[in-house]
Amino acid sequence: MFTGIVEDTGTVRERTATDDGLRLRIAVDGVEGFDDLHHGQSISVSGVCLTVEEYGHGGEGDGEEGDGASNDADWFEVFLASETVAKTYLGDVREGDAVNVERAMPADGRFDGHVVQGHVDTVAEVTAIERVGEDWRFSFSIPEGHADYLVDKGSVTLDGISLTVAEKRDGAFDVAVIPTTYRLTTLSQKSVGDPVHLEVDVIAKYVENMVDGYV
Repeated sequence: MFTGIVEDTGTVRERTATDDGLRLRIAVDGVEGFDDLHHGQSISVSGVCLTVEEYGHGGEGDGEEGDGASNDADWFEVFLASETVAKTYLGDVREGDAVNVERAMPADGRFDGHVVQGHVDTVAEVTAIERVGEDWRFSFSIPEGHADYLVDKGSVTLDGISLTVAEKRDGAFDVAVIPTTYRLTTLSQKSVGDPVHLEVDVIAKYVENMVDGYV
């Protein structure tokens, strides 16, 4: 489980297509706290929950896996199964692209965002970007079938970032982005027309399931 408080951005260093999916090597050079990466660890990559398969420090091919022997990891590898490639836009990322990264929340950690599973529901699109003083206002499309899960002032996850719906309209919604979030995430690199991973608040889905058949 994650909180949607992105720790920093990583950079796609390598992408390797396989018969079963796609393998990505992501550099996290200088990202504070990522020296504890280990084999099998869950990690959010732009909102997609993936598993660290290999990690290493410095040059290519010097990764260690399984025993946690490397404490200075500055890159990690993840594998995207065919379904993940089909349902997210990670299959389209290229070497040099930035991605948001967040390690799974520790049981004794501070919970600053909201419950984020890393299970992307759909891919939305940036429809407008406006600078408002020191902040930014982003508008996104609402893909068909997902409008009921978004409410004004409710939580939403976009590319792994915990945000609040500022306004919901027919077919679109807005979020306000503060300077820190803009600077530390890939939102600063987004343009109108770009895709974003959207994960709705899981509480809405549980409520829907519980009341289904009663209304």
